[in-house]
Amino acid sequence: MRRLHLLDAASGQYNSHLIRPGISLHPGWQRMQGFIFRAGDVRLSGKNAHEALRAPLADSSCLMVNRNVGAGTRILIDELLEGHRPSGYANQPKSHNAVAAAIAQGRADWGIAIANVAKLYALAFLPIAPEHYDFLVLGCRRTRPAVEAFLAALADPSVRRRITALGMKFPEDAAQ
Repeated sequence: MRRLHLLDAASGQYNSHLIRPGISLHPGWQRMQGFIFRAGDVRLSGKNAHEALRAPLADSSCLMVNRNVGAGTRILIDELLEGHRPSGYANQPKSHNAVAAAIAQGRADWGIAIANVAKLYALAFLPIAPEHYDFLVLGCRRTRPAVEAFLAALADPSVRRRITALGMKFPEDAAQ
């Protein structure tokens, strides 16, 4: 089993582009990605995410913290930036927490991360799009006890409540 959350820039879909014969995709949950910054930053406050993105593109002193190449969030960032490379673009940490920490510590002004991490660091959050966090399973491994146990847990209402309490949504709940 492999966990994944990779956006296919060509289709705009998460994870389904990785399905091959003998591999099944099992939906997990969604977590909201958004534009994060320190609350009160007048360049970014009071805007939606797409409006807020214009400010650092016009102001080279507004420093970005990016994500690493290959991350699903990085694909989203590059799509949103449409070829622009704002100040800080080369700073590429490998986690949402690292992005939020850089902003909270004043080493950067803005970035893209998930909502629960922004909340953890007391940062402002402007939603952009949900990220789909799913699981690929090789057909030959589907009946392994550990895989069966994981998939059963993923369907268990008590486990789903705990995942939801962490700020995630399940696909059938996301439309609500």
